Amino acid sequence: MESAGAVRDYLLDLQRRIATACTQADGTRFVEDAWRKEPGEPLQGSGITMILEGGPVFERAGCGFSHVTGPKLPPSATQHRPELAGSSFEAMGVSLVFHPRNPYAPTVHMNVRCLRAQPKDKGAVYWFGGGMDLTPYYGFEEDAVHFHAACKQALEPFGPDKHPRFKQWCDEYFFLKHRGEQRGVGGIFFDDYSEGGFDGGFALIRAVGDAFLDAYMPILQRRKDTPFGKRERNFQLYRRGRYVEFNLVWDRGTHFGLQSSGRTESILLSMPPLVSWSYGTQPQAGSPEAELLEKFLVRRDWV
Repeated sequence: MESAGAVRDYLLDLQRRIATACTQADGTRFVEDAWRKEPGEPLQGSGITMILEGGPVFERAGCGFSHVTGPKLPPSATQHRPELAGSSFEAMGVSLVFHPRNPYAPTVHMNVRCLRAQPKDKGAVYWFGGGMDLTPYYGFEEDAVHFHAACKQALEPFGPDKHPRFKQWCDEYFFLKHRGEQRGVGGIFFDDYSEGGFDGGFALIRAVGDAFLDAYMPILQRRKDTPFGKRERNFQLYRRGRYVEFNLVWDRGTHFGLQSSGRTESILLSMPPLVSWSYGTQPQAGSPEAELLEKFLVRRDWV
C-alpha cells in the first residue's frame, strides 16, 4: 500500500491516544491483546485489540487496530465495485465501540480505515472509509448538537458539501431496515472514498479520527455519574438489543471481517456485555423512553 507505513503509524497512535483518554476517565487500564494470523490461513496480517471491561464508567470499551492482506476481496467489499471482484487486497484501520455503564451515557462508534485492491493486470485501486455515530438510550439535545457540531467542524476543511453528504449517508446507513428505525442520532459516515487521491483520503480519516475525543468525551463526562435505577437499566439493556441486531444483520464492517476469515473475537468486540430482548415492548406515552423514539431516533438536522 502506498505510504502504508504512515497510515499504520497514524492508526496505532490514534488507538493509543483514545485508550489513554478512556483509562483516565474510567481509572481502569485496557487489556492489550496483540495477535497475528498463522501461516496458511486465508487472511494474513496482525493487529492489536484493546479491551476494557467491568470498569466503573465503561461496562465495555473495545478499540481495535488491524492490518491484513488477503487473496480475494469478500462480497461485502465489492457489492458497489463489481469490477474489483476477485482482486487481492490490503486493509488497515481502527474501529471502536464504547458501551458505558450508565444508561444516560450514550454508546458511541468510530471507525477509520484504508483499503487497497489489486486487480489482475491493472493498477492498484485504493479507498478510504469511516465515520462516527452516537447511540443514546435517553436523549439530550445538547449532547446531539455537540456531537454533530464536532463532526461538522472536522469536515469543514474538505469542502461545504462533505458534512451534509456524510451526515445523510450516516442516517441512511445506520438504519434498521427490519425495524424501520434509526440506530441512534447519527453522525457522519463515508465509504469507498477516493476523492483527492491518497493524500486527500488519508487527510480525511486523520481529521475524523482526531475529532473523536472532542466529540464524545465531554458528553461522557456530563452523563457518567447521573443517578439511575432499575427502570433505566432495563431500558438500556433492551435498546442495546437493537445495537446487536444492526451489527450482526446489516453492518458491512462486520460482514467484511467475517467473510474474509478475520479474527472473530476482535470483529465482535462491538457487542455489549449485557443485553436483553422482550416481546412487543412499547414505552409509555409521555415517558423519557418514548421521547427517545419520537424526538431522537429520527433524522434531524442537529446543526
